[in-house]
Amino acid sequence: MFLENPVNQHQHTGWMEVICGSMFSGKTEELIRRLKRAQFAKQKVEIFKPKVDTRYAEEDVVSHDQNTIRCTPVENSSNLLILGDGVDVIGLDEAQFFDEGIIEVCNELANRGSRVIIAGLDMDFKGKPFGPMPGLMATAEYVTKVHAVCVKTGNLAHYSHRKTLDEKVLLLGEKNEYEPLSRAAFNKETKNHGPA
Repeated sequence: MFLENPVNQHQHTGWMEVICGSMFSGKTEELIRRLKRAQFAKQKVEIFKPKVDTRYAEEDVVSHDQNTIRCTPVENSSNLLILGDGVDVIGLDEAQFFDEGIIEVCNELANRGSRVIIAGLDMDFKGKPFGPMPGLMATAEYVTKVHAVCVKTGNLAHYSHRKTLDEKVLLLGEKNEYEPLSRAAFNKETKNHGPA
């Protein structure tokens, strides 16, 4: 379980937290939980997501369980330096879809004193590191990896297996397009159906 960093009022600095895992693992659910706790504590909270993520709502972060929190969609990571200025807690969902500049932006926001909470897929549908997530994980003070349950074996799953033949890396989808698989099930699927 993740425990928030105690704040030393004499040497206040920010930090970065990354919540990662496969699809259906509860990343967004955990992000929303942490952000709502900060709101309840009357901290100044702002939430952002990439403008390309329009699956559920344009101006909400929505978990698969339909929990929601209001957000601002952004086109480019550099916009966050202005939008997040002076904010206590900054939440980012679907960070894998941001440009590579998001790593430097998140570090700058943390250096300014913000708590930056980032959620995203750590691997793409081929099982490869996804976008800026490896860099965000490497520079974060805290990394929480959450797991789904494999639909084939019942074991912990950390692969997002694409059930369609579309080869685009950026393919927004849900249960019709993706399923969580364990390592053994993912390897079996990719062996049976060729390279993902």
